[in-house]
Amino acid sequence: MNSLFVNFILTCLPSVNLFAKKIIFNNFFIKIVDLYLFLLYNVLGMKEEIQLEEILIVNNLVKKFNISKKQKRIEKTTENIKVAVDNLSFKAYKGEIYGLLGPNGAGKTTTLRMLATLIKPNSGDAIVDGKNIITEPAEVRNKIGFMTSELKLEDFFTPNFLFDYFSELHHIDKEVAKERKERLFKKFGIDKFAEVKVGDLSTGMKQKACLVISIAHDPNIIIFDEPTNGLDVITAKSVTDFLVEMRNEGKTIILSTHIFSLVEKLCDRVGIIIDGKMVAEGKLDELTAEKSIEDLFFDIYKEVKGEE
Repeated sequence: MNSLFVNFILTCLPSVNLFAKKIIFNNFFIKIVDLYLFLLYNVLGMKEEIQLEEILIVNNLVKKFNISKKQKRIEKTTENIKVAVDNLSFKAYKGEIYGLLGPNGAGKTTTLRMLATLIKPNSGDAIVDGKNIITEPAEVRNKIGFMTSELKLEDFFTPNFLFDYFSELHHIDKEVAKERKERLFKKFGIDKFAEVKVGDLSTGMKQKACLVISIAHDPNIIIFDEPTNGLDVITAKSVTDFLVEMRNEGKTIILSTHIFSLVEKLCDRVGIIIDGKMVAEGKLDELTAEKSIEDLFFDIYKEVKGEE
């Protein structure tokens, strides 16, 4: 800064010693810089572009299923093949919650199962934290935690045994696994039921145990299919609060849902899927700038389906 200006500031404070004058000047200078940056990035519209780290890249996923005769009668169709996921592409970034929003049968669960390497796509691929779901499925499974209400824990075993089993399966150090188990069990109240067989647990406690065991290996990506499905309000809140906590720790959460309020509460970005296709995608605040996510969804749904 110009030396004349510095001298002017210092001479304006005759009753203050030199050291104090320098402190006051430094603080004043910082305020000036802060004001300049505020004007630069906000008033002038020159906002800094933040480089987000891509952790999930989905490229043109397609999944088809054969339709049985019974299903043909139910759906009143003569087609032999159902396209559940139709050239679906999207990206998710580190430290965000990405929601797949759509009605039942839209292809959300099928998409998540492909990402979790439970089923193979007919075409297309996806890169999960640097690993390919088709050529490196085992490595992908080490990178993710996957939870769905349709996958159940074995009733005969206890949460304690299952957490230890899956920790060992992922080659987690025993001391690390022990500390993590103690922390997670206490957080979700599982510690009091650690030696109770899964079959004897309440529905909410089973869901909590399933959640904790699915992330025993501390994955960077957590995939949840309908995370609050069938839960009471207390358990549902504990699960959603934990998802936000993991996002704040830098984890990436991919979830599917048909519940608008869940999207509004949790998601940073959202993709709307109808009939296996991505029909809208973007940041939640941008998608809902003019209308609610519910109104937006039904406007798009009517347009796609050709309904008035």
